[in-house]
This record gives sequence, structure tokens and C-alpha cells, in this order.
Amino acid sequence: MVNTIQEKEGVGKFGEEYTDRNYMLPDEFDKLLYSRIGFYRTEQIDEFLSDLKLNNILEVGSNVGNQLLLLQKKGFKNLYGIELNRYVVEKSKARAKGINIIQGSAFDIPFKNSYFDLVFTSGLLIHISPQDINNILDEIYRCSKKYIGGSEYFSEDYIEVNYRGQKELLWKTNFAKLYLDRFPDLKLIKERRYPYLADRKLVDHAFLLKKIENFR
Repeated sequence: MVNTIQEKEGVGKFGEEYTDRNYMLPDEFDKLLYSRIGFYRTEQIDEFLSDLKLNNILEVGSNVGNQLLLLQKKGFKNLYGIELNRYVVEKSKARAKGINIIQGSAFDIPFKNSYFDLVFTSGLLIHISPQDINNILDEIYRCSKKYIGGSEYFSEDYIEVNYRGQKELLWKTNFAKLYLDRFPDLKLIKERRYPYLADRKLVDHAFLLKKIENFR
């Protein structure tokens, strides 16, 4: 069920236009990120995930599957994505062969507790209202057995940003800290901040958290 303003925009024309703008080949997507922050996503994958044993991975808010396709290219198996917009899901399935893309809400992820070794987001949390963010964090935490990852816009404070002329659609903050403050058994094991080349005030924050209770 679609309940929030952000979800309503995501399943409508606004969300479809966003999808069409980001529909590209994995190599094109990788090069686009390099042009923005000076790093390839494949480089980030190597840095953050190459040493981990990951039997399965879920991306929450997978859009057209760009992140998952790059993970597949790097050799990761048992990849899953959950996406709210049916239009996006169908486009994802048409191109993401061997990747499990399903329609569903991040507020109610249709998988059992501790099912995935890694659950991550990329540019999803920034589109969740601060009043709703903890509901999403809870679901991501619930489905993760070992690791939680993210790549989101960073700010020390919680700041709303005008997004393509609209309000209540984009925020930035320290999302890793939100997780750490909410879940005492999480530990930050790796993070990097990537200022945008064209605007150094805009920063991508990549982070990896670990459930320490599962590693005793």
C-alpha cells in the first residue's frame, strides 16, 4: 500500500521519469559516477566488499538495477532487489537476467528476519521523510544477518533539499549515524566520503556496518 508523499511520487510519473533518466548500461552508469565524484562504483565495490563472504545480497530501492548489475559483473551471486514502482520492476526484469527483482515496499520488506548477508541502499534513504526514516531502518536491520551498507548524500545535520523544484522529496544527513544510534549492536567498519567534483558541498557517503552479535 502506498502511504507517504514520497511513495506516491515514486510510483507515479515522477518516478517513471527518474527511471528513464537512469536507464543505462552498467559501464555507462559506472562512468557517470566517475564523472561526478572521481571514483567508479566498481572501485567502491572492490574496496568495501571484496574481502567479505556474501552468500546473498538485497538492494532496497533497486530502481532499474544498475547497482545490482555491477555487483553481478564483479562476480556476486544470489542478488535481489525490491522496488515499489511496477513500471520500474518490469524494466529491471527485462535487463537484469539472473537477478531477482520484486515489487514491494521498503516499509514492509517481504523477506524473513536475517535472511540476507548484506542489505544495502543507494540513493534511497535520501528520499524518505525524517518522520518515516526509522521505519525503513528497522526493516533493513531486520532482514540483515551480517551487514548493512549504504551510499547516500551526507550532511552533519538533517537538511531538506529542493529536488527538481519540489519539496518533501529529498533530505541529506549522516545516515550511518542514524543506524548506529538506533541499533547498539551495529559497528561502523568502513566509510568514505566523496565530494562532488562540480560542487564540493555535495557529498556522497559510502558506509558499511556490521552486526557484531553475529561475529562473536
